[in-house]
Amino acid sequence: MREPVLTWCVPLELLCSHPLPVSAFLKTQVKLYTYRACAGKDEMGKMVSVINTVDTSHEDMIHDAQMDYYGTRLATCSSDRSVKIFDVRNGGQILIADLRGHEGPVWQVAWAHPMYGNILASCSYDRKVIIWREENGTWEKSHEHAGHDSSVNSVCWAPHDYGLILACGSSDGAISLLTYTGEGQWEVKKINNAHTIGCNAVSWAPAVVPGSLIDQPSGQKPNYIKRFASGGCDNLIKLWKEEEDGQWKEEQKLEAHSDWVRDVAWAPSIGLPTSTIASCSQDGRVFIWNCDDASGNTWSPKLLHKFNDVVWHVSWSITANILAVSGGDNKVTLWKESVDGQWVCISDVNKGQGSVSASVTEGQQNEQ
Repeated sequence: MREPVLTWCVPLELLCSHPLPVSAFLKTQVKLYTYRACAGKDEMGKMVSVINTVDTSHEDMIHDAQMDYYGTRLATCSSDRSVKIFDVRNGGQILIADLRGHEGPVWQVAWAHPMYGNILASCSYDRKVIIWREENGTWEKSHEHAGHDSSVNSVCWAPHDYGLILACGSSDGAISLLTYTGEGQWEVKKINNAHTIGCNAVSWAPAVVPGSLIDQPSGQKPNYIKRFASGGCDNLIKLWKEEEDGQWKEEQKLEAHSDWVRDVAWAPSIGLPTSTIASCSQDGRVFIWNCDDASGNTWSPKLLHKFNDVVWHVSWSITANILAVSGGDNKVTLWKESVDGQWVCISDVNKGQGSVSASVTEGQQNEQ
């Protein structure tokens, strides 16, 4: 009898987007993968496999691809200035919407939590953020934010516990926070000069108080504190906290990278005492930042790996035990922390191999 394996379908943003160095695709294709946590040695080499290949028919390079909450819809965006939405259930691909509204390359898309309806945000080189909403089966522009002076590079929805809040990072160095107040109205708060030269990435902290799994009294409502991380062209990761007066304040400045920070990803949490952030950079390094104190003031970096090319993006699995890394080598590698605290590469997505070295080749530069 074969030893049992645990199979779970990884959200697309973990494996093939968020966004990937798009040259990893055949320009207009997006691949969906499944990850198998293998229990036996005979299963090594079968950990990652393609479950669907979506031919998007974009007319230029794809910059991002994100699955919705239920894993049934795929949103893509491209240098052709469009955003597309596909139904990808049962291995199929049906184009649901071709959204036109941007006037430049669209860098990133982000799905809101479905409790607020079918809502998608997109950001572009045209300095705009557009929020799209599906009403009665038809996708339409719901709101347009044009409050930045340069390319908007990253959008990220806050945990649904906080309401409908979108963080937007721009090359003008500012971060905007859009909060839905009802009846089609959005309140805007802006953190000017968040990063000198520009902001490349934003990522919200989970709406789970560190240590609440152990210390939170049963039935007591947690004391939520809104936080998010940002990465910029000043080589810094910054942590931001909302004060009692509703203003945003820089809480921490994390320094380890020697070049532009390309992405940050705050790990999901179930309430353990530790908070974790992954970061990657133009310097080819990926760091794992851990904070074990309740105050959140002491963060220590651990080098996951030094790649031979720029690393564009990092993304956590929903259980926060596996980190996906994509870079200029046109590969996605999966990493897991071993019992001795070392991070080990467990699979190469593109080759579907079980245990691989993080080999790299010359890759294309992101045009952003």
